[in-house]
Amino acid sequence: MSWFIKKRQQKTAVEARTVRVPEGLWIKCDACRELIYRAELVNTRNVCPKCGYHFRIGVEERLASLLDPGWTVLFSHLRSVDPLGFVAAKSYAEQLRKLVESGQTEEAVVVVEGRLEGREVVLAAMNWDFLAASMGSVVGEKLRLGAERALEKACPYLIVSCSGGARMQEGTLSLMQMAKVSAALAKLDRAGIPYLSILTDPTTGGVSASYAMLGDLNIAEPKALIGFAGPRVIEQTIKQTLPDGFQRSEFLQAHGMVDKVVTRTELRRFLALTLAWMAGEGAPAAE
Repeated sequence: MSWFIKKRQQKTAVEARTVRVPEGLWIKCDACRELIYRAELVNTRNVCPKCGYHFRIGVEERLASLLDPGWTVLFSHLRSVDPLGFVAAKSYAEQLRKLVESGQTEEAVVVVEGRLEGREVVLAAMNWDFLAASMGSVVGEKLRLGAERALEKACPYLIVSCSGGARMQEGTLSLMQMAKVSAALAKLDRAGIPYLSILTDPTTGGVSASYAMLGDLNIAEPKALIGFAGPRVIEQTIKQTLPDGFQRSEFLQAHGMVDKVVTRTELRRFLALTLAWMAGEGAPAAE
C-alpha cells in the first residue's frame, strides 16, 4: 500500500520579500487623511489634489509662488533681543540663539522688494518656523519699514500673515507693534497706495486684531483659521457650541470680515489683476 503513503519533501526556505518605501515619499493629508505622493504637491503648490486642503508652506516657497524671480531681501540686519530677561521653561535668549544657529536668520517675517507679474511691489511674508511667527519688536519694525519703503517707492504693499499672535517673551513691547504697524499703514492709505492683506492658516491673536485685517482688500486662503482667540477658548467662555466652520475663511467671508477666498494656485494671478484694477489699468479681478 505504498502508493497511499505521501513522501515528505524537504522544503527550501524562501527569503521573505519586503518592499521598502523610502521615507518622505508620501504624506497624509490633515483634512481627508488620504496618502499623497509628495511629487504631486510640487505641481499643486502644496494643495491636496484630492480635497483642496492647503498645507502650510515656508517663506521661500511663498515668495516664489507670488513674485517674479529676482527679489531683494530688506532689513536683514535687524535681530531680536531679550529686553525683559524672560526666563520660563526655556530662556528666550537661548531660543533665539538656537534659531539663528539652525539658519533662521530672518526672524519671524521676511520683507522683500520685487515684482509681481512685472509690477513693482514690497511684500512681507511671515515665517511660522520662527517661534510660530509671533509678533515681536523686530516683526513690527520690519513691517513698519516695509510700509515706509512702499511709500517711498509709491508701490503696493502686501503682507502674507500667519501667526500665533503677540510674542509673550517681549510683553508690552510686543503689543505696541500692533499700533506701530497700523499707523504706518495709515500713511499708505492717505497716500492712496494699495495695501493688500493675505491671510493664511493660522492668523490669530494680535496679528489678526491689527494689520492683518486692515487691508484695502483682505484675501484669505481656503479654510484658514483666522481669529483673535481660539474656538475652544471662545466655547469655554460663552458656554455655547460654535457654528460649523467658525473662524474659517469661508465663514469670515460670509460675515463680511474677509473680502475674497482665493486658492493658492490662483492667488498670484488674482493679485496681479487686482493691482492692475486699483491702478486703473484694467477690469476688476472678479471679471
